[in-house]
Amino acid sequence: MAQITLDKLAHSYLPNPKTDHDFALKELDYAWDDGGAYALLGPSGCGKTTLLNIISGLLVPSKGQILFDGKDVTNLQPEQRNIAQVFQFPVIYDTMTVRQNLEFPLKNRNVPNDEISKRVAEMIDILDLSDKADRKARGLTADEKQKISLGRGLVRYDVNAILFDEPLTVIDPHMKWQLRTKLKDLHRQLGHTMIYVTHDQTEALTFADKVVVMYEGDVVQIGTPEELFDEPKHTFVGYFIGSPGMNILPVEVSGNQAKLGSHTVTLKGAYPDLTGKIELGIRPEFLSLTNSESGIPAQINGVEDIGRFKIVRASIEGVELNVVLNEGESIPAEPKLIFESSRINIYQDDHLVRSLENGKGI
Repeated sequence: MAQITLDKLAHSYLPNPKTDHDFALKELDYAWDDGGAYALLGPSGCGKTTLLNIISGLLVPSKGQILFDGKDVTNLQPEQRNIAQVFQFPVIYDTMTVRQNLEFPLKNRNVPNDEISKRVAEMIDILDLSDKADRKARGLTADEKQKISLGRGLVRYDVNAILFDEPLTVIDPHMKWQLRTKLKDLHRQLGHTMIYVTHDQTEALTFADKVVVMYEGDVVQIGTPEELFDEPKHTFVGYFIGSPGMNILPVEVSGNQAKLGSHTVTLKGAYPDLTGKIELGIRPEFLSLTNSESGIPAQINGVEDIGRFKIVRASIEGVELNVVLNEGESIPAEPKLIFESSRINIYQDDHLVRSLENGKGI
């Protein structure tokens, strides 16, 4: 296990990058705690795999350093970093049995035979492959092969970190849930530093202690699942986390009032004078529909019944937003929207602004 420090790290695939737009990974300073479970989350092309490959040693960064427990490993090869990496598609030996595949990385490191037998037996049981332990990998299904690939990384106890690059892509949905749960349990048991790349928010939020949200090469927020949901620091985080994501609405802010079209929403505190693009963020769960005269008149454009809840597609003077209602809730004939003021966030040029009452300013 190791603390992994990213020191002014940045990477471009161009030979002579000149502007921020030339960088696939923009400058980043961060320390991953020894034994932490992290997820790199974001859409395709946001820089997740670039960052993972720099940590693993498959890429040398254009700028900055990467350190394991304070030791500079920036120019070391992957095998010199003592890490295990699990890729999107299975990396196994088809001619070997399941058991032999799991034994292989341990034998290469001269682990005693009795210890190999113990660890491999545990991993076969964890992966639910006991009935196929002595079958050749060639005849197994794609998800079974990926389970072996996961096992080859997890069976090693001596690694500085285990890196997962979208490892559950080929796994069926039910098995995904089982393996995510197993990975979380194994992290608690073994205490490895684990970094998990995914574009799936469910995978990230259920696996990681802290989620690193990336957008266009930038790390826009690092936080716990609760922090990302309650107080996104960037409008992209609000929109990307949640199903449906946060409503982002154009407003003008004056003190503790936000003007949305011709209507006014009261905020939880007063804000400083703001310029640029000002937006109000509120999650669909914190809006409600009522007959009350004090609400803001809304037009209902459609309703999606998900089973446990309904998603109401509404609009205020042409500005679209979503409202989540409980399964049994009805939609008023003349609906008014109520905003839960304590759950409102204000953004300036996509970045969170704090109220003056918080004493933190922007």
